[in-house]
Amino acid sequence: MFVDSHCHLNYKGLVEQQAEVIERARAAGVSTMLTISTREREWDEIVAIADTHDDIWASIGIHPHEADQHAHVTAELLIDRAAHPRVIGIGETGLDYYYDHSDRARQAANFRAHIAASRATGLPLIVHTRDAEDDTAAIIADEMGKGAFPCLIHCFTASGRFADRVLALGCYISISGIVTFKNARELQETAARIPGDRLLIETDAPFLAPVPHRGKTGEPAFVVDTARFLANLRGVDVEALADVTAANFFALFGKARESTGR
Repeated sequence: MFVDSHCHLNYKGLVEQQAEVIERARAAGVSTMLTISTREREWDEIVAIADTHDDIWASIGIHPHEADQHAHVTAELLIDRAAHPRVIGIGETGLDYYYDHSDRARQAANFRAHIAASRATGLPLIVHTRDAEDDTAAIIADEMGKGAFPCLIHCFTASGRFADRVLALGCYISISGIVTFKNARELQETAARIPGDRLLIETDAPFLAPVPHRGKTGEPAFVVDTARFLANLRGVDVEALADVTAANFFALFGKARESTGR
């Protein structure tokens, strides 16, 4: 069975047909989904989705794009909201210098608050990084020096050098449908060599639909197409890749593992 480790079931394109999207995922063999929050106003609806479905989990966090609007969100607030039994991750958080929708210093402060919450709760940190490799790796390394925390680099599109840096820090890496794109040669080379025990897969739905769905609204069912491509890239059966990435998901997201007995 497949795990979609990162999707946004409350976003436009999915929320209007949420029940159908979830059923299509299940029919495709997706046994577990993690729906991610990016703003405080989403927290209640994200948790409500997870509360309603045994195979869906939730995260609590503030996207770097939203850092300027969420200066009041502290580690303590994140810790408090993450106590809900269906919340298994902290984020997504991180740094985005491509759009710079929020001040970079504010993004960094937001990132560190999430790291503190991850360290305190033991819940994995879900990291978004774009055009900010050096600062992202530096902050993770600095914070690891203060005390270890579980960490996942989601929707990996960075360099092979960055992959090596975060893997050395103990992070996991999640691959999205971008790996199926023709112009993703460097990503494909990196994805082929990520250690098997650190690899996850995701859709980031409704974004980044993989080939052969490119240009369509992404949905969790499409994680199977990404898995097929990635399995071929790595020279393994898709069933084996599904099993390994699912096992890695439950190894990382221990709260889900304990709840399901996986």
